[in-house]
Amino acid sequence: MYPRLSLRPFAWLAAAVFLAAHVVLADAAYQQSVENWRKGYQASLTSDTGWLTVSGLFWLKEGANRFGSDRSNEIVLPASAPAHAGVFEFHGSKTTARIEPGVLVTLNGRQVQTAELHPDVATERLVLGDLTLYVHASGNRLAIRMKDKNSQLRKEFSGLHWFPIDESYRVTARYVPYDAPRQIDSQNVLGDPIKLDIVGYLAFSLHGQDFKVEVEQNNDGGLFVVFRDLTAGKETYPASRFIDTDPPKAAVNGKTVDLDFNKAYNPPCAYNPYTTCPLPVPGNRMKIAIPAGEKIYQEHAR
Repeated sequence: MYPRLSLRPFAWLAAAVFLAAHVVLADAAYQQSVENWRKGYQASLTSDTGWLTVSGLFWLKEGANRFGSDRSNEIVLPASAPAHAGVFEFHGSKTTARIEPGVLVTLNGRQVQTAELHPDVATERLVLGDLTLYVHASGNRLAIRMKDKNSQLRKEFSGLHWFPIDESYRVTARYVPYDAPRQIDSQNVLGDPIKLDIVGYLAFSLHGQDFKVEVEQNNDGGLFVVFRDLTAGKETYPASRFIDTDPPKAAVNGKTVDLDFNKAYNPPCAYNPYTTCPLPVPGNRMKIAIPAGEKIYQEHAR
C-alpha cells in the first residue's frame, strides 16, 4: 500500500505560479500602456496642429507691423504667402489685423478684412493658406506666432528617444490643494517674467527620497508638473521636463494621483526655438537623477 500524498505543497505551487503569471501579465499590460502613450504623444507632436508647425515668432513693435512674403515686411512669411498680405497695428496692448484687399484670410472659418486679436485666445487665429497667425504673450512682450503645416522643423524631425520603461519610477503621490490658486513669479526660457497659477503640491517618495513639487492644473482637470532633475543637460533636456496626471482621486488620507516619470516628456522648446516654455520653480528642481521618460532631443545632443 502506497502512502497518501498531501496535495497542499502542490496547491501552494499552483498559487505561486498563478501569482507570478498575473504579475507578468500586469507588467506587460503596463509596459504596453506606456508604449501606447508615447506613440500618441509623438503623433500629436508631429500632427498638423502640433508644436513642430510653429515656425516663427515676430515681436510686435509700436505702430504698423506689415506681413507678407516680401522681404520689405516687418513680418516675413514663407514664399507661399502673398507678397503683401496685411498689417498688424499695435498700439499699447491692442493688436488689430488689417488684411489687404483680395487676400483670403479667415477667422473661425469666415473671411475677414479686419480683426482685433488678444494674446493666446484659441478662437482668434488668422488662417492664410497653410499658415496660422495669432498674438502670443511672452511675459510682458507680445509677438505674432506663426504656424506652418509645411515647416522645416516638421519635415526634418528626427524622432523621439526614451529611457527604458521602469515601473519603479511610477509612484502614488498625495495631492494637497491650496485653498485658492497661488500666483508664483517665475520665468520662461527666454528670460521673460511669467506668473504661474499653482493649485497645490504633490508629496511622494522616489527611490528612498521624499519630494514635494508644485503643480498647475491642466485642461482635463488633471495636474501639470514642470520639473528638472540631475539628468538635465546630460541625458535630458537642460531646461525642464513635463508630466501630466489624471484628475486626483479620493483616498483615505486625502487625494492621490498616479505620477509616472516614464511619461515625462520634453517641453516644446526642446524641439522648437519659436516656443516660450516655463522653467521649473525652485522647489521643482529635484536633487535626484531620474533616468525615465523622454531623453534629450537628438538635435540638442550634438
